[in-house]
Amino acid sequence: MCRNIVPLNNLQPAATDEECHDAAVQFVRKISGTNAPSRANQAVFDRAVEEIAQATRALLDGLVTSAPPKNREQEASKRRARSAERYEAIRVFQEEKRAARATT
Repeated sequence: MCRNIVPLNNLQPAATDEECHDAAVQFVRKISGTNAPSRANQAVFDRAVEEIAQATRALLDGLVTSAPPKNREQEASKRRARSAERYEAIRVFQEEKRAARATT
């Protein structure tokens, strides 16, 4: 799964229609392979976004769980921590790679 996709189920407060729309845009961009469609494809791109946003809203409204709702701030904090770890690992790897090149 793409690291940028944020789970929207079982959040407190619940996911908004805007979040469903944003998730749909992200999905359509990923599937179509473009961030901005050409003018010729704009209408079909927009229609796909709206249909997926509606399907996302229906999915989230229909899901049931016995788990307690997740706190948005805590979940965001966890994502930021994972991201910081990932970027630090990348930075260390790149430094090691540069050092190895410098010694050869």
